[in-house]
Amino acid sequence: MSGNILIIDDEIKLLKLLGMILSQENFNIKEASTARSAMTMLEQYDFDVVLSDVRLPDAFGVELIKSIKSKYPQLEIILMTAFGNITDAVQAMKNGAYDYLVKGDDNEKIIPLVYKALEKVKDNKSRTVQQVVTKGFDQIIGKSPLILQAKKLAEKVALTDAAVLLTGETGTGKEVFASAIHEGSDRKKNSFVAINCSAFSKEILESELFGHKQGAFTGAVKDKKGLIEEANGGTLFLDEIGEMPIELQAKLLRVLETREFIKMGETKVSKSDFRLIAATNRDLEDEIKQGNFREDLYFRLNVFEITLPSLRNRKEDLKVLAKNFIDLFSHKLHLSSVQVSPDYYKALEKNDWKGNIRELRNAVERSLILMDNNILDADSLPHYSEKAVPQSDSLSIRSLEKIHIQKVLQYTKGNKAEAARLLEIGIATLYRKLEEYGLK
Repeated sequence: MSGNILIIDDEIKLLKLLGMILSQENFNIKEASTARSAMTMLEQYDFDVVLSDVRLPDAFGVELIKSIKSKYPQLEIILMTAFGNITDAVQAMKNGAYDYLVKGDDNEKIIPLVYKALEKVKDNKSRTVQQVVTKGFDQIIGKSPLILQAKKLAEKVALTDAAVLLTGETGTGKEVFASAIHEGSDRKKNSFVAINCSAFSKEILESELFGHKQGAFTGAVKDKKGLIEEANGGTLFLDEIGEMPIELQAKLLRVLETREFIKMGETKVSKSDFRLIAATNRDLEDEIKQGNFREDLYFRLNVFEITLPSLRNRKEDLKVLAKNFIDLFSHKLHLSSVQVSPDYYKALEKNDWKGNIRELRNAVERSLILMDNNILDADSLPHYSEKAVPQSDSLSIRSLEKIHIQKVLQYTKGNKAEAARLLEIGIATLYRKLEEYGLK
């Protein structure tokens, strides 16, 4: 493995010795004896790994790490010292060092450690490429007419400051669209702040949105910024806004009309300039008729509505979406050369995908955990049912389900909540099955 290495040390003999040793490994070596000359070299060359002495004539190596990592986050740094100071080692790791070596004692570890650091750099670059590829509207995958139409509308409204209402079934990618609209707007340099309105009680949701002062309620031990304040200059995304309690709807309407809000426990008025994007899987007009949603708030939200299509209505995109998730989770699980059988995609097409893209994502992740011999096929996608089955098949199904659960628990390292999510069952059902199969 080749790599570009920068060595920083004011002991010239050691500097040359390290350079010679590492050059024999076919690394490209540059040398610097001061922090200043090292920073100049970092600007001129594309380095992968830096080996730096702690004691430099013009800098303290532990602090130098901060400066280097802030400018070159993909680069990895190994700190070297003649003094085995544990405090320095701990602080170095906190500041972003990959590892810490004691000169003389750890000389035989230098080359293996550089190779490990290069592997980390490779992973860093891979993640960065993936993030760049999937940023903004590029993260909206598919070529079906329905998704292209929704994407075109989103691209147009992103250039404005208008409020956007995203509608559609659960799991259709509303937060992905909201994030893409933010990235395509003039507000992209500022925060994109998201919250699911169905995930909190009224009191907690109010605190999360508006913030609170210390002592505003039991448990408010210090001042807290709300998301409305955090979104100043950026975008506030309210997912499942149809679940927002009616009392909070009135407060939100006031903020949208005046751009002013009051924290819980405070009397002073604060201001926030944010763009609002809201999403719901409910029919808000029907909710208005039932008295569950304010009509005036609906008109404020629904300046520009985009309806996202269900996956069953854009099945021509299913294969490319599945391929994207296969690549994503293969990288996450450190899998290589995964082969996909044609019957895998055929099995995917038979599903109605009531949970839409979110359900597909979970299914692909689960199938990669369950596959054998790095081959994804129809058998990697078991769907268990508690309906009556012939007795001869019953034991076989129970055996497969037990193995299935064991593999998922192994993948989640015993995290039962995460395992239940991947298995698409309730946590209580998972505990019942664990007891039934004698699993812990």
